Amino acid sequence: MDLNLNRRSFLRGTGAVTAAAVGAVSGLRLLTPAERALATPEGTVKLDILYIGAHPDDEAGTLGALGQWNEYHQVRSGVITITRGEGGGNAVGLEEGPPLGLLREAEERRAVAYAGIEHIYNLDGLDFYYTASAPLSEQIWGHESTLGRIVRVVRATRPAVVVTMNPSATDGNHGNHQQAAKLAVEAYYAAADPDRFPEHAEEGFEPHRVGRILQSGAVGRGPLGPDGPTTGYTPSVPTDVVFGTWDGTVSERHGGERWSVVKTWAAHEYVTQGWSTRPFPPSDPAQISSQWFTLIDTRTPYPAPTTGGVAAIQGAALPAPDGLPLGTEFYLEPPGFHVLPGSTFELVAYARAAARQPVPGATVAVEVPAGWTVTGSGRLGTLEPGRAASARFTVTVPADAVVGERFVLHGTLTSPQHGTGAAGEVVEIGAPVRGTLEPLPEIARFREWTAANRVQHLDSLILPLLALGSGLSREIRVDLANTGDHPHSGTVTLSAPAGFSVTPASRNYQDLAPGGTGAVTFTVTNTDPSLPTSNRAPNDGRYPIQIVTTYDGGSGTEDAALLLVPALSLEKAATPPRVAGDVDESEFPGEVIDISTRWEGTEAPAADISGHARITYTDDAFYVYVKITDDTLGFVLPPEDTKRQRRTDSVEINIDPRGTSANTSTVFIAGIFPITDDPANGNPPSFHRDRDNRQGPGPQTAPGMEVASSVSDPYAGYTVVAKIPFDVLPDTLDPQHVGFNILVNDSDTQDKSSQTRIGWSTWRGVRADPYRWAVVSLPELATSPSTPKEPVLPDTAAKSVDSPQSILQSAGDIVPLGGWRSLGDGSIEVLDASADAGTATVRLRARRAGRARVFVWDGTTVLGRQDVDVSAGLHTVSVVLSNESGDGDGDRWALVSLESGEANDAAARRL
Repeated sequence: MDLNLNRRSFLRGTGAVTAAAVGAVSGLRLLTPAERALATPEGTVKLDILYIGAHPDDEAGTLGALGQWNEYHQVRSGVITITRGEGGGNAVGLEEGPPLGLLREAEERRAVAYAGIEHIYNLDGLDFYYTASAPLSEQIWGHESTLGRIVRVVRATRPAVVVTMNPSATDGNHGNHQQAAKLAVEAYYAAADPDRFPEHAEEGFEPHRVGRILQSGAVGRGPLGPDGPTTGYTPSVPTDVVFGTWDGTVSERHGGERWSVVKTWAAHEYVTQGWSTRPFPPSDPAQISSQWFTLIDTRTPYPAPTTGGVAAIQGAALPAPDGLPLGTEFYLEPPGFHVLPGSTFELVAYARAAARQPVPGATVAVEVPAGWTVTGSGRLGTLEPGRAASARFTVTVPADAVVGERFVLHGTLTSPQHGTGAAGEVVEIGAPVRGTLEPLPEIARFREWTAANRVQHLDSLILPLLALGSGLSREIRVDLANTGDHPHSGTVTLSAPAGFSVTPASRNYQDLAPGGTGAVTFTVTNTDPSLPTSNRAPNDGRYPIQIVTTYDGGSGTEDAALLLVPALSLEKAATPPRVAGDVDESEFPGEVIDISTRWEGTEAPAADISGHARITYTDDAFYVYVKITDDTLGFVLPPEDTKRQRRTDSVEINIDPRGTSANTSTVFIAGIFPITDDPANGNPPSFHRDRDNRQGPGPQTAPGMEVASSVSDPYAGYTVVAKIPFDVLPDTLDPQHVGFNILVNDSDTQDKSSQTRIGWSTWRGVRADPYRWAVVSLPELATSPSTPKEPVLPDTAAKSVDSPQSILQSAGDIVPLGGWRSLGDGSIEVLDASADAGTATVRLRARRAGRARVFVWDGTTVLGRQDVDVSAGLHTVSVVLSNESGDGDGDRWALVSLESGEANDAAARRL
């Protein structure tokens, strides 16, 4: 039977194929009547949960929970992936850029199919490289464009719950992950606001109020075993609300295996990322963990987190036991996150009945912490369908409330006919004048974002940090803000541990006006250079400092920390060292640098992986010597694949020319491979610039840089020597403060993965944080003014209009490709498609002019493609079939995307 799949006929026609099942373990299958019933009147598929991440595989950790919710509660989930991960590594081939992105999309579709997920929305964002910078991710993706596409997908699929990643700028958190989560939070609010992206309504996508948004994961301690979700999680921040779902639940759908095993099967589908050999979880149920979810915000009442394995979505996607009708909203709203001791504020309780279900006799009760008072009437009467009501309460904070403590205000909405629902809101005791350590640029941006979006409770796990070179001094600023209602004067005291001095010990400030800001500065010196640096020091290298700010009538305290990083004054070479494998280490004057500290991966003895280094310089270049002891040689890459150095044995040299970079777009990073699989040329070393100011093969991106190596035989390690001309760096050097790091990746396998990572200035995530690198000085080098080079970043992302798997899905579920604007349903149709003698003939009807991409596809392989510009009208397109029989075992399809500007449409027909 021939099928023409424009969007509405996909869900309304008979026997249509589910688009997102393409590439699933079960292969192509027909849309069931039950699924058809779940479609909205407009033709989209209604989702219960929408996961929002940055890359294919970001959702992998949640698949045990999403899968069992689907299997046992018929909860339908979908996934938004902002990029296709084309900037990542490839453990199985040479594809990179857009071809790699399309491979990763296919992997993601296969993986999530284990959890019954069929709808994947890739938003065509660029995956440029690993970064810890959300602002850089925002700059490259574009804020409004990406947010608008997320909101369009949310409005089209109308989920009850959004799940996302960690939006916080905590140490080591991937910047793409942060930005994806921040956009998810913004979309949670924007999707409900008719004033945001009003053009969506013209396309048929009306505003939608998501019931709840959760973060996948939590910070704290969670028990193992089947009782984990009912025992409950112990969060590091006591006011966090954390739900759990045990991964050990048995899946009847998957032959009686536990979901922990099924989740691992799914992870093995991400083969390009080297996940195909991930170990299976323990078989002992008592050792199987739960997936934890932290509440970010909610419009819907929620049960106690210890209710059970579906508590995270009860009240939003599933009814709660003895709860209010599904779709009922209830939440509390104070005037702000910070409340002052002795203050009185208004707390508003909002309630809204579901669209078709009145809630009679509704009343609200509010519970406040001991010592607080609350007054007000909570009588709401009958909540009419779809209508909102509110109750207002006056809350008084005790005068002796401790600054910095957090409390939960609890509300309960009760209807005698329907039941009850609970909600909570977190507030923090603020100080009239707050003294805070000057934030790193990324942290400052994050805090501004939390305030703008009224999610300041997310700024809970970020200990304020600044780096200081061993034996050096730096100026430290304390920022002041008056949040009270009258001027204040007082003192600011900064205290540091033994081995550090602070000058002066305290500073005064005078008459800081209400709403006003100010700052005071201190000089902090490391007076004991013998203190351990980096994560060699206790408490992950954090030396605690404390800021005490007094004001009229009290004081407030902020805890912070200094990161003590290595510092080294380099010796200039009288004669440039030779860049040769047989170079003598004595040619490199200066101190020996221990680079044997593990910062990531498996613990290993010195015989397995350890090393030392030396650095010197001339008037125009750095010279670096690295000596590595290693017991096993990892996979030897061919020269054309020597990139993404974390996959095998390699050395990374990191240079921040002026020591001020906020992220790695303004630094130099070279990955050096000591040996390549190139016997015709003697298996020479190779180098590649990665995640920096100008990535790519070394000879093209760093002309004049030289590398040499010596690999021992029998193998016991290697030596690397590098010359790095100053003129290949992204800026001139500040001779007094150059950021520098040497990191080593050690692989003991042949699967293109490294097991242990060691280095000089070492912390988790340090490769993306220039502020945590060592400080080197070049005392005999003249100072030059800064002349920064603009970053050269990747600019080609895989596009949904080029993805057969996305086209087939879009042809069915009405969501435009990539979340871009819709050209209008039926803008392109496939009237007929047939194949004969190596050529497919596809007849099209276009109602709009644009670029048509015509594919013949068998579910796995593109058998042929033809791109044509079309005008409104009928067209016949001939597609040469370069591959008559691909790898697919299903039907062959004619798939068409039509693109005009940033708008598109899609259609499909079985050959």
